[in-house]
Amino acid sequence: MTLKQGVSIEAKARVLDLRRRYSIREVAEQTGMPVGTVKTICSRSGAFRDNQAHRALFCLPLIRESSQTLPAVPDLPPQQRVTGDKEDDAVLWLRKVIGTGQAALIEKAMQGAKKIKTPLKEVEKRYQAWLMKENPGSLFAALSSFDFANLEGLAKKSIEKAARQHEARSRFGDELVAETPAESFCITALHRLKADRMDFYADADVDKRFQAHPELLPQTLTDCLRELAYWQDLYWLRNSVDSHSSDGPREAYARSRFAFRCLGRIRTSGKTEAVSVLKYLTDDRDRLNDGDTEAILFNLLG
Repeated sequence: MTLKQGVSIEAKARVLDLRRRYSIREVAEQTGMPVGTVKTICSRSGAFRDNQAHRALFCLPLIRESSQTLPAVPDLPPQQRVTGDKEDDAVLWLRKVIGTGQAALIEKAMQGAKKIKTPLKEVEKRYQAWLMKENPGSLFAALSSFDFANLEGLAKKSIEKAARQHEARSRFGDELVAETPAESFCITALHRLKADRMDFYADADVDKRFQAHPELLPQTLTDCLRELAYWQDLYWLRNSVDSHSSDGPREAYARSRFAFRCLGRIRTSGKTEAVSVLKYLTDDRDRLNDGDTEAILFNLLG
């Protein structure tokens, strides 16, 4: 459908502004334009398609083949007498083996665990009792035995961490903690913005700064989810290698919060995108309890 002659630049701008908050039909009703005309204005503007410049910035480096020799599979850690209880000490040793992250050694450890005759939960209780005896009155001692016998869970986490470490080195090499282009953009955008006593920026101030760079704004909910995945992946890749350098600059955190708030402002393109946002929210209980989540849910319903 072609646009009728006489639709001014101001009218088009109003349509685009309204479309960010209302459906196509609601925009048509508010502007008095035919539904088809509103659709054409929105489509031709490109404002409601994924932002390719945004996609390029919030993107991890490609995985590169490393010329470095892969590290040799480490030797089994030595068995030590720690508690004096053979089964407790055996589990302590198995946990060290699993902690290597090497799949072959972990498989041997899991086979070894099957040779322990006492149920592992009972072994865990004995280990907890030993810790409390050695550290009377220490709450930390009791907590440190939590999940002691969950070797399968430990193995899963250990393998996942080893995989992240490999990916981190493949993507970043020796520059894992160096500022990414996205982080540099955030630092520049929020330059000299004052933080409160807790070192946080006011949401309204952050929004204003980032909205001053429309070329790098998320234009769709898919853009928002992609950016949020970028920040999460960057954190976990860094954390797998060095937990002290995984948080990144505070400006990056402010940007991730901005992207999350945008989920409550950008209209959904349809059911598929809405379901993706809902899945993102429900994958983590903290997201459901977030103060900005209510606005996101109302946005999806609207």
